[in-house]
Amino acid sequence: MSSSLGPDVSPYDALVLLSFGGPEKPEDVIPFLENVTRGRRIPPERLEAVGEHYFLFGGRSPINDQNRALLAAIRDDLRGNGIDLPVYWGNRNWDPYLTEAMTQMRDDGIRRAAVLTTSAYSSYSSCRQYREDLAEAVAQVEGAPRLDRLRQYFNHPGFIEAVVDAALTSLSELSDKLRDEAVLVFVTHSIPTEMARTSGPDGDAYVRQHLSAVEEVSARLRHQTGRRRRHDLVYCSRSGSPRTPWLEPDVNDHLEALAATGTKAVVLIPIGFVSDHMEVIYDLDTEALATAEKLGLEAARASTPGVDGRFVAMVRDLLVERAAAERGEPVQPESVGTLAAWSGVCAVGCCPNPRGERPALCEQDS
Repeated sequence: MSSSLGPDVSPYDALVLLSFGGPEKPEDVIPFLENVTRGRRIPPERLEAVGEHYFLFGGRSPINDQNRALLAAIRDDLRGNGIDLPVYWGNRNWDPYLTEAMTQMRDDGIRRAAVLTTSAYSSYSSCRQYREDLAEAVAQVEGAPRLDRLRQYFNHPGFIEAVVDAALTSLSELSDKLRDEAVLVFVTHSIPTEMARTSGPDGDAYVRQHLSAVEEVSARLRHQTGRRRRHDLVYCSRSGSPRTPWLEPDVNDHLEALAATGTKAVVLIPIGFVSDHMEVIYDLDTEALATAEKLGLEAARASTPGVDGRFVAMVRDLLVERAAAERGEPVQPESVGTLAAWSGVCAVGCCPNPRGERPALCEQDS
């Protein structure tokens, strides 16, 4: 559906924002964490320990408010560019649940919708698990619309440019005497190493995608500032059994290693996240910045894309691109860096579920 002034987005008559979800009051915290960890047999004491992170912020995750802001920004952008398309919102783990969105879409007469997930990268937890949730929601809602997931956008210029400018702003916050020698510490969510190894259609996509984004952002920062800086990819938010290997180094361990070799300043760039939700405000703003202060490191934390206009416009670009492809028209997807634009249709077996196969939408055999 589109106006005569805007680009054609048929066959889609809706867009869905699909996100992780988060608690909005203290009594939500443990039930939310039980949803997140369902089937993993996480001991109650571990859930309570993680819950303390949320209680530090009043038992409310910022993610739902950030999704509300993104939802409003996407609607404004589509409307401002002549696209008359309803935008729905559903979460995996908390209200508003995806099944609620599917029910509302069915009742509104929606027949086919494009889906944007708030995750830019490929792995089981950041891609296939969302597709499993889509399959489950569609199975539960009779008459649910057909769904197509928009592609991973780790190398779309709208994402990269927002990250670059946020890093430049953080560099400017450092003292003049240390700014030029600051190390760029790119941070993303850790996942089990086996999950990383099997990510994507050919394996190792999660790390390769991050490294491509890191190199592109670093190159653009070098061009903008005239300085070549050390840049590293590190991880946060490890969970689960200590016997299971996860991607390393942890951001706090890495800061200690940098300080031991004489580094005086760092910029933390949360390249694995699209908004300042719990992993950012706790793992980075609370823990990592405290580690930096303890070590005597001057540190600044770059913002996430959030509702940056280029990131919001990227959503429209991905929608128009996929719509044209579905109509059989030639498409040249926008991408930057060393990797080509990712496919919106996943290969069979892409990013397998480590606990056993479950139905998933938006793949070649679906």
